[in-house]
Amino acid sequence: MLMTPGPTAVPEPVRDAMSRELINPDVDPEFRRIYERLTDRLAAVYGTEPGKTEETGDGSARDVVVPGGEGILGLEAAVASLVEPGTEVLCLSNGLYGDGFADFVESYGGEATLVSADDDEPLPLAELESVLAERGRDFEVATMVHCETPTGTLNDLGPALSLLDGADGETVSVVDAVSSLGGAPVPTERIDVCLGASQKCFSAPPGLTTAAVSERAWAAMEDRDPHSLYTNFLPWRDTSEGFPCTHLTTEVVALDAALGLWLDEGLDAVRDRHRAAAARCRERGAELGLEPYPDPERSSPTVTAFEVPGRAEELQERLREERDVLVATGLGELAGDVLRVGHMGHSARIERVEETMNALGDVL
Repeated sequence: MLMTPGPTAVPEPVRDAMSRELINPDVDPEFRRIYERLTDRLAAVYGTEPGKTEETGDGSARDVVVPGGEGILGLEAAVASLVEPGTEVLCLSNGLYGDGFADFVESYGGEATLVSADDDEPLPLAELESVLAERGRDFEVATMVHCETPTGTLNDLGPALSLLDGADGETVSVVDAVSSLGGAPVPTERIDVCLGASQKCFSAPPGLTTAAVSERAWAAMEDRDPHSLYTNFLPWRDTSEGFPCTHLTTEVVALDAALGLWLDEGLDAVRDRHRAAAARCRERGAELGLEPYPDPERSSPTVTAFEVPGRAEELQERLREERDVLVATGLGELAGDVLRVGHMGHSARIERVEETMNALGDVL
């Protein structure tokens, strides 16, 4: 049983959709209809106005695009589309993926200012405020992560976004919401480039990046001189005359089917299911004497990380070999000390959590 924080278990209707006859994305008008339905469905998930970038009263207008490539493509493409040599970028971080944005920025010649906290701490707002007070107008782009999957941390982005707005109101914000979008509320209306992916809360196979992009972000991209085709969002803004490359047909069909299930269930029901699964997972963990990482107040409804100092890889192997349950360890320095249970997408169900925690209890 797959209980990792992405890729997640793919339900049968999605697998059935993938098994249908292949559609040629370049010449078959049926693919165009599927892609447009997919972007409309994603707009509903993002809470945006589909296919528009005109100003609206609540600031929710965004274009939704779906390039071919696993979720990390979105992080790099956002940077590649917005950063050129000399671009000043603020990277706010309390984890592996937040730090990774700075690496992307520097690889494209940008000047990254990393404002970071330890991965068991909240976002460093006091330091952010100090940096912005000193040089807020210098930053053309700011990056941050909503859910740091390696630690199960869900960051409250509101205060950071407010500080950015207060500094000059012109900084383009980029947010990695890959492991939260669809399972937790994301303040998309306040974010210029909000990134998601197919293999997390939507329970489709890996292979697609999703992005909701504001008019301000598009304008900034058009002012740049991108050096890449594939890691570049601009060619996806208007695909009415064709896609910039052969699209991943089967993955598009799968994600469209997965989102159909998601929308049939309903926004509130999906989020309630994720919250309930997370609460039960942590409840069962406490019964087993496991400490959560980080503080439960900042833990994501999509993934739970437990502290198991020095035992993570052993426990992961035994769960897989003895109980046929696959969970994840931590990443980087936490690889040996953190065990992660993914209760996102199709896996965010009480019965799957119970089976996982029963198995973990037996192994412990």
